[in-house]
Order: sequence, then C-alpha cells, then structure tokens
Amino acid sequence: MEPANHSPIFDERPWGSFHVLDEGENYKVKRIEVLPGKRLSYQRHSRRAEHWFVVSGTAKVTLNGEELVVKALQTVDIPVQTAHRVENPDASELLVFIEIQTGDYFGEDDIERLEDDFGRN
Repeated sequence: MEPANHSPIFDERPWGSFHVLDEGENYKVKRIEVLPGKRLSYQRHSRRAEHWFVVSGTAKVTLNGEELVVKALQTVDIPVQTAHRVENPDASELLVFIEIQTGDYFGEDDIERLEDDFGRN
C-alpha cells in the first residue's frame, strides 16, 4: 500500500494533466499542463508552499483574490495558507508550468477547495 502523500506519476484531470517529476521527504516537483480556457480550483494548503515556473503559455494567477498575469519564463510564489488559482486564459495555446511544492505533507487531503468549476470538494 502506498503512503497517503504518494501521488501517481501521471494523472489526467478535467482541466488538463500533471506528471510528478521528482519527490522527496520535503518536496515534490510536477509538470502541469492546463488546457486552453480551463482553470484549477481556487484552493489553499495548510502544510505546503508552492513555487510555479511558467514554461510556455500565459498563466492568469489569483492569489488571495488579486489577479496577476505570469508569462513564459516568469515565476510566482504561493506561501502556505494563500488562496490561489491558476487559469489558462488563452483560447488555443496550452499552458505548461513546473510546480515545486515544499513542506512536510503533499497529500490530496491538504487541498481546501474554495471554488471549483468541476464540482469537487
């Protein structure tokens, strides 16, 4: 049986997909693809911070209700307990970013969804 904080290497979601590139005791690195016009849930975490590096496309990022645009080769930091969302505002281009999570736990049960386009809690 896998530990609760172990993710699948690849997972498809309604908004796109992710690949886990590396993980250790206090970090996890993912490559995330967001389909055109889609967005992830507005959420926060109590046990991890995130650092996003946009590889290609444009990310519309919401942090505690404030929106900013993050373009390719730019980064954004999401501290622990910060409400956040990433959206692909482009109608045709895929958004690709690298997410580096740091903390002491990375399980799905550390996601508090505040809003979700797909009806998830």
